[in-house]
Amino acid sequence: MGMIKDDTVRNATSYYWGERTSTIDWCEENYAISNYIAEFWNTLTNVAMITLAVLGIYSSIRHRHGKRVTAMYVGLLLVGVGSACFHATLKYTTQLLDELPMLYLCALCFYSLVEIDVDIKFGKRLPIALALFQTGITLIYVFWMQNPAFHQVAFGVTAVGAIVFGTKRFSELNIGSETRRTLSRLHLMGHLGMWGGFLVWNVDNIFCHQLRTYRSYLGMPLDGLLQLHGWWHIMTAYGSVYLLLWAHLLKLARLGHDTMFSIQYFMGIFPHVALNNPKKVD
Repeated sequence: MGMIKDDTVRNATSYYWGERTSTIDWCEENYAISNYIAEFWNTLTNVAMITLAVLGIYSSIRHRHGKRVTAMYVGLLLVGVGSACFHATLKYTTQLLDELPMLYLCALCFYSLVEIDVDIKFGKRLPIALALFQTGITLIYVFWMQNPAFHQVAFGVTAVGAIVFGTKRFSELNIGSETRRTLSRLHLMGHLGMWGGFLVWNVDNIFCHQLRTYRSYLGMPLDGLLQLHGWWHIMTAYGSVYLLLWAHLLKLARLGHDTMFSIQYFMGIFPHVALNNPKKVD
């Protein structure tokens, strides 16, 4: 998603990654800080998502939260790594590594919320159907309709499906008030992160010229504070992980493990789930 900016160096071949081949470019000035990183701040800020995803993977495996839970965090990790690769290179191949894992992550969340119980209801039918759908979207986007708007619509459809089933699962729960408050807080924080990020993403696109002027006044490193696409990365990293934690805890609560888990913060800033009495649930 985004608009092409009139960067004088965006197509230069004298930089490490050569000519830009991506169909989109962002407001951050290309190769302004390093000859080896096309968009320095947009690359660096993906560390937040990668760290949160790795912590989620580690926590889910260590406490045996289940394969489906772990798979959601792996999906988030792929999004973060793909985004970092894209912003570092501005190549079309890495652009796909940024955009396509977003679809796959939503599909994983959708599957985990539909098949939230230990017993699988739909067998292999649902994962096969989701795989075929995502494969079709991928092939259309790569070989036929290379338009970011198509990716946005496909992502939106998958995300809405996950949200609908997540809301349905939440309404079905018969849980204590403390767990319900925890889940409601995670859901709220997730949406605040995502919609807040979407707001700054639009401001970055619409007011790019003004932002570049202000950044030139501030200079390095304070100009990083006005790299709003980077803030989009950070806000959506936290928004995404809070929604994954919501889906994660929905499953645990559905299985009757309300008193067995808690949200803890690594280094005070990285949230994850920890079970008080680890037990395999998948």
